[in-house]
Amino acid sequence: MKALHIGRVAAVLTVGALALTACGTDNVVSPGNGGTTPAATGASVTGTLTGTGATSVSAAMDAWMAGFKSANPNAKVQYSPEGSGAGRKALIAGAVQFAGSDAYLKDAELTAAKATCGPDGAINVPWYISPIAVAFNVPGVTDLKLDADTIAKIFRGEIKNWNDPAIKASNATATLPDLAITPVHRSDNSGTTQNFTDYLGAAAKSVWSDAASGDWPTALPGENAKGTSGVVKTVTETAGAITYADDSAITGNLGKVELKVGENYVAVSAEAAAKAVDAAKPVEGRNTSDLSLKLDRTTTVAGAYPAVLVSYGVFCSTYKDAATVDLVKAFGAFALSDAGQKEAAAAAKSAPLSATLATKAKAAIESISVAK
Repeated sequence: MKALHIGRVAAVLTVGALALTACGTDNVVSPGNGGTTPAATGASVTGTLTGTGATSVSAAMDAWMAGFKSANPNAKVQYSPEGSGAGRKALIAGAVQFAGSDAYLKDAELTAAKATCGPDGAINVPWYISPIAVAFNVPGVTDLKLDADTIAKIFRGEIKNWNDPAIKASNATATLPDLAITPVHRSDNSGTTQNFTDYLGAAAKSVWSDAASGDWPTALPGENAKGTSGVVKTVTETAGAITYADDSAITGNLGKVELKVGENYVAVSAEAAAKAVDAAKPVEGRNTSDLSLKLDRTTTVAGAYPAVLVSYGVFCSTYKDAATVDLVKAFGAFALSDAGQKEAAAAAKSAPLSATLATKAKAAIESISVAK
């Protein structure tokens, strides 16, 4: 059944209230410092930073918030995992100071953000890389090899049973039961959905006719649930179910699909996701501090896993006061540091940014300044 998209406005209002509290941020660095990064000066920041957005980064965000708090005892980061779309909307509305999103801001969103973030708008800064696992609950089966066309037909409801010949063709040794398939998708606007439908649209062009979107196509069959944890819970409790979710969230006895890349099958892993991101190209027409990436979903690079998401920290290019700038830059710098990336990898099975991408991301965070 289809769930109503409720609670999103309430979530924005809630984080908006938190942001009002955060506006009182103070800082041990003088407000006249123009927004220097406290970490660079050896100072410790204070105050509260509020964000919302992608559920996929929840485990990594918990690790970042704990590590940042340890380094800055008088500072606190609040993050509400309400979905990428909700996060972008909240930032644009000025309800939060940063968003987490598994999809970069669209051109229209960049334009809208200028009202809150100044003439240069907002910037998308990669800080988390993770494969999207295609996870399933088929008793006695923990691994399946599938190509993009077959996956697309499953989620479109064209392949309805686990012992379908199309699934058997690439899994000759698997004991596939006569069991109905239940596709499970996100009910909320989701960057994970955006990335997964982008993968299907590129890698299964002859099957997947819908445009890439953070909202799942309403005409397609299946069940839905809110958030990463919601779809994983539903699949765990439903024999025959299949979903897509950040790999870090797949637990228990759920099986995972190996994707066909070229002539080979690639298992889901952080290393394979990183290889796919290395083949990405910058999105054209963005300012120099925006690091939005166009992923190559049809790559044939050996060992690359193309169903990958790059999660972005979405920040204003300028904020109204130096205290907020210092706090934003300090947290962003921590998340992108070697220690921050290692903590995220340990907590969420994510892939650390490459040295080249990390350097660019740190420079983008450093470019954030006080509005003139």
